[in-house]
Amino acid sequence: MSKDSTEKDNLDSANIDNEKVKEIFEIIQRGSEEILVEGDLKKKIILSLQEGKPLNVKLGLDPTSPDLHLGHTVVLMKLRELQKLGHKVTLLIGDFTAKIGDPSGRNTTRPVLTDEEIEENSRTYFEQVGLIIDMDAVLVRKNSEWANKLSSSEMIRLAGVTTVARMLERDDFTNRYQSGKSISLHEFLYPLMQGYDSVILNSDLELGGTDQKFNLLMGRDVQRFFGQDVQCILTMPILEGLDGVEKMSKSKNNYIGFKDEADQMFGKIMSLSDELMWRYIDLLTFKGDSEKKKLKQSVLEGQNPKNIKIELASDIVGRFYNRETAIKVANDFEERFKNNKIPESIDEKVFKGKGFDIVFLLKNTGLARSTSDAFRSIQQGAVRVDGQKVFERGLVLKNGCFVLQVGKRSFIRVRVE
Repeated sequence: MSKDSTEKDNLDSANIDNEKVKEIFEIIQRGSEEILVEGDLKKKIILSLQEGKPLNVKLGLDPTSPDLHLGHTVVLMKLRELQKLGHKVTLLIGDFTAKIGDPSGRNTTRPVLTDEEIEENSRTYFEQVGLIIDMDAVLVRKNSEWANKLSSSEMIRLAGVTTVARMLERDDFTNRYQSGKSISLHEFLYPLMQGYDSVILNSDLELGGTDQKFNLLMGRDVQRFFGQDVQCILTMPILEGLDGVEKMSKSKNNYIGFKDEADQMFGKIMSLSDELMWRYIDLLTFKGDSEKKKLKQSVLEGQNPKNIKIELASDIVGRFYNRETAIKVANDFEERFKNNKIPESIDEKVFKGKGFDIVFLLKNTGLARSTSDAFRSIQQGAVRVDGQKVFERGLVLKNGCFVLQVGKRSFIRVRVE
């Protein structure tokens, strides 16, 4: 008998609606990068339905910065979907682990935060996260509640869960080790402590970005060590920043912040390349596959992608502000676009390659005399792409036709192929 037929028999015998389980699993899976282990998660869903008991869903947040950006929205939107399914969500503030510093994706040791910085960052997190998820239905915990009480013998026991060889399987640790860069012993404790959090919370499902996969898997190891049913993990894609290359990050200045002014948020989204726009629609909206397919078909049939970008920008601004504000900034944008009318006949230059940054294009079209001149024009707000001001020096234009403008009278059409 096949595994699929066995699962169906089990469902039927337990009087559980197979279609209901399938529907819940598909909602959880939609837009995710990976679920480990899928079979285990289906069993947890079945048990949840049988017992009328919600899954314990965990999301850890390290308060390393006071501001969140749209990159954080990807996992928060999935958390909101899980809330709507009726599951119990715990936001874990890693105030203890923030003092260790998450080594994920790092090539150096993270600086240690003070208690005051951690407390202030945590406070602003709640305000910002509440724009996406229902905070009234969230349990908030801090891992200092139990981590500060661990004795030295308990910490040593926890360290016995894994090995140095396993830790060095991490790309970030391996790269630092091979390049001769230091790895502090306390950094090995971070994934172990994150795993111990899952034990305390009796987590059924933990969410995180793809860069957190090692830490999330460590949670399963620690739970198993303590004789607990292991959690499933759900990783969400990493959102690229405005440059379309690097992960969205405040330190890389390629981000759209939760606290950005409405017109600035709108403008940044309008500065996205057409290619990157589809990525943002995939990760930052609740549009279904059929709706996205219709939008792409409309562009193939001649609709200007700018109209879809306006819809995307309005949707996101409306989410963080309100519908009235979104309508106002959209109208303001259209008015500015009209007042900066592009001449009917302008020069055109073709660049062949995967993508070119705005500074390179300004220099190589003659709109800027030098790199510093291009930087200065951007800083002064004199540079526009398709009528929209450019805020980011790292903006990359890919695969499309764009009108570059500096000041009121300098225009050129650029085609990237």
